[in-house]
Amino acid sequence: MLPTIARGSAAARTPLIRFIGKRQWPSRPEAPHPHPFAPPEIKQSFGEFVSKSKSPVPQTQATAPPSKSKSGAQTYEEFWHAPERLWRRNISKAEMDAIYSGGASCA
Repeated sequence: MLPTIARGSAAARTPLIRFIGKRQWPSRPEAPHPHPFAPPEIKQSFGEFVSKSKSPVPQTQATAPPSKSKSGAQTYEEFWHAPERLWRRNISKAEMDAIYSGGASCA
């Protein structure tokens, strides 16, 4: 073993990247604002959006039954919100394999 090689590699490693200044994090979060490149209509209605998002959601609205769309058909967020007659009970083995594979089935 060569002592110069061992001594040279034992020195503290100095990173090549240098950061300027001390890291300082803001004490308060930044005020909400639209993205600088957002479309003008989004920028104009952003204040209304923020006020709606800060207002509490009434319980009746959160648990309200699904509403009918323009075509007269109802939409459900989860399958158990729909009537049981619309639930799909039998799934074939091929469908189950496709689900487990993430849709990447060969068939």
